[in-house]
Amino acid sequence: MNTGKILLGVLAGAVAGAAFGILFAPAKGSITRRKIARKGNEYADELEEKYDEFVETITEKFEDVKDKAYDLTDKAKLNAKEIAEKAKLKAEEMAENAKLKAEEIIEKAKHKAEKFTENKYREKVEA
Repeated sequence: MNTGKILLGVLAGAVAGAAFGILFAPAKGSITRRKIARKGNEYADELEEKYDEFVETITEKFEDVKDKAYDLTDKAKLNAKEIAEKAKLKAEEMAENAKLKAEEIIEKAKHKAEKFTENKYREKVEA
């Protein structure tokens, strides 16, 4: 049940009770006024207590939500760091593979250049 509805019900009950008390009071006016004042104070105290409980409940729920938000933020940061670290390692691995491939291509090119030079030198010597 909604706490606001409870508070409204308590307040309406207090007003209705006070009205019936005045209308059906068999006592003298001064006694009735004291009873009404006492009941009014009781209802005010009860309403204040309900309001304090309501505020406390809302505060607790807010703190719970805030804590969950911080937890989610921390998890997101941790996940982001993990993803960044994995990406860094993958990039380093790819860079190393590219370097090895480039060295391989350079070696092949040197070998072909040496063969080409040898062939040209033989052609000149034989000619």
